[in-house]
Amino acid sequence: MRSSQFKSVWLALVVGLGGITAASVPAAAQQPANPALEELTPEEIAEREGRKACKVMICAAFHMKKAEGGDITCSVLKTWRKEQLQKMIERAKVSWPWGRVKCVADIRLKRADLIKAMTEPQHIAELDKHQVNCEIEREKEAPAKISFAFAPKVTFANGKATKAALNWGTIEAPALVKGAMWTATATDNTFNVLQSTVIEDINDFIGPKCDEVKGEWAK
Repeated sequence: MRSSQFKSVWLALVVGLGGITAASVPAAAQQPANPALEELTPEEIAEREGRKACKVMICAAFHMKKAEGGDITCSVLKTWRKEQLQKMIERAKVSWPWGRVKCVADIRLKRADLIKAMTEPQHIAELDKHQVNCEIEREKEAPAKISFAFAPKVTFANGKATKAALNWGTIEAPALVKGAMWTATATDNTFNVLQSTVIEDINDFIGPKCDEVKGEWAK
């Protein structure tokens, strides 16, 4: 695969990775869009239930607007199947060269930021640096381990995200993967090419995604 194709692959993938911690866990909470993937394995079901608890806590903070309860911390585990990854990058007209990807991110959100995002005319939330650790399965080699950091900054106006930057940081990965991923994240840091996607994910999470678990956070 040429370097330009690697860049396309990683630009597509970091959209999903960035969604894990961009103020709300939107990408981590979504269900597979492909009907053929709707039958989840026991492992995927366990992952989904683990993410749900985090989702409920964040939605409660956004919508109940109660200061008590402390800040929100949780660990999010998300696995993408090869088929899902291929669907993510198909617009770039390239193929996903490896197997599934499993990522873990430790979420840390200040409750005050989430409340201000929903109650103030404008609020800029500067999130703590988040660390994400991933493992990429490869057919003829040992799994590739990658880790990276980013510190999202999101501007809210009247309860909606209007601006966002992921602010990618240090990347640790095998040389071939790191080179392609560094190019993709550096492009985003310079031109903020993922902003519209991140904004859409955050607003979708605050609205329809939180509505899915309203019966639990409304308690």
